[in-house]
Amino acid sequence: MRVSDFDFELPPGLIAQTPASPRDSARLLAVGKNLQDLGIADLPRLVRPGDVLVVNDTRVIPVRLAGKKDSGTKIQVTLLKPLASGAWQALARPGRKLSSSDRITFADGFSCDVAGKGEDGQITLTFALTETQLMAALDDHGIMPLPPYIKRSGSGEQADRGNYQTMFAETPGAVAAPTAGLHFTPDLIKAVEETGAQILPLTLHVGAGTFLPVKVDDTQDHKIHAEWGEITAATADTINTAKERSGRIIAIGTTALRLLETTATDDGIVRPFSGDTDIFITPGYKFKVVDALLTNFHLPCSTLFMLVSAFSGLATMKAAYAHAITAGYRFYSYGDACWLKRADVS
Repeated sequence: MRVSDFDFELPPGLIAQTPASPRDSARLLAVGKNLQDLGIADLPRLVRPGDVLVVNDTRVIPVRLAGKKDSGTKIQVTLLKPLASGAWQALARPGRKLSSSDRITFADGFSCDVAGKGEDGQITLTFALTETQLMAALDDHGIMPLPPYIKRSGSGEQADRGNYQTMFAETPGAVAAPTAGLHFTPDLIKAVEETGAQILPLTLHVGAGTFLPVKVDDTQDHKIHAEWGEITAATADTINTAKERSGRIIAIGTTALRLLETTATDDGIVRPFSGDTDIFITPGYKFKVVDALLTNFHLPCSTLFMLVSAFSGLATMKAAYAHAITAGYRFYSYGDACWLKRADVS
């Protein structure tokens, strides 16, 4: 399909710069035969006994760093993912001012060396620190890696340390939050479970590729960056048992959906999984396991808007987004949410 098929006019003022407070006070658009303007607190009305809500328990690492070369040139670094060698793949600005063997210092005792430069401005960095020491240094000196459309000063804001982390966050490794999970509070979880539904975790370490624009004209020419994920045998067994008993599988966010669909067989059986996925879902994809999706509102021509269009239908999603824009819903990471049913299920 043409990438332009997924374009729409989004007023910049609708891109949320701060989250709703409290978290479960965000708005919720239920998309079906009709559109319903609800709130996140109404989510328990939409789930049924026997349903399974699958959340992503990845934890965002504060991987954005401000440093200097030995020459004094300021460099901003965003770590993307660890490599097998113990090095890190990263982005740097201005990358053109870096050469292999340059050293970047972030704080006393915290520096790295440029081991190589690759495509798309990516670089390879090495740290003279153990993994534990590096995580501690990032906690002390790192900045939360908010997407570029959330405007912050170079030093970030302390509030984002909590705001940009879901209450399910357990497994460090993401450089972006699974934002549908940001809406949950203990009270909301309790209300969902009181309906007879279950909440189960999986892990998908969201990468910076979620922010990258689609630069091709045809969707078949775009490649998604691989992300590491894991589904345990216990989670897979519970999901499969729920489906056997006619329970619905509800993905909390596109990251949970992508990993579930990666692991599922053609007949909808979810298998335990540990490894990378680069699944790219566009209209025409046949969904195997996920029946409903809670997700935030996504940007025009993004891979995530393509995914929700595949899930509920492009015409349905364009109509829903047109309503959301007119009604002033807030978009993307810190924004409101929508409840979607798979196009081929009731």
